[in-house]
Amino acid sequence: MEFIDLIKARYSCRSFSNKEVEEEKIKKAIEAGILAPTARNFQPQKIKILKSKEDLEKLSECTIFGWNAPVCLVICYDREISYKRKIDNKEFGDIDSSIITTYMMLEIFNLGLATTWIGHFDAKKVKEVYKLPENFEPVALLPIGYPAEDAEPSERHYERKSLDEVIF
Repeated sequence: MEFIDLIKARYSCRSFSNKEVEEEKIKKAIEAGILAPTARNFQPQKIKILKSKEDLEKLSECTIFGWNAPVCLVICYDREISYKRKIDNKEFGDIDSSIITTYMMLEIFNLGLATTWIGHFDAKKVKEVYKLPENFEPVALLPIGYPAEDAEPSERHYERKSLDEVIF
């Protein structure tokens, strides 16, 4: 598949089957994240894999979303490692984590799995529930699984701005 076709075909899945996700595919998705560029190559990413029934049930304490995916990644960055721009001390951990998450999302789709980016969550609660170190900052939750038979893109998925609307 051409890369542009993969990007066009990938969508935010909100309906997962209960089929188990192979460990090899989870590792390949995370490997794609490891290959993503980060500011100054500091690689501040930290990824927690949630697979146990107990860990996945705790998601409901942190977000209203999750869609009963059999796996969920908690993508964080370590504030002690992330690059800080010298001019204004801008921290790049959230940007690095976003790039990493995007790479993983594309590989997840490439592997025949589905996901969606969950940004609506209580970061303090995530840190508390999953006992994350104080210096770890959660950026995204990434539920992963095989799409349910009725899974389909949202109505707005195909709405895209034209080049003329974006370029100035």
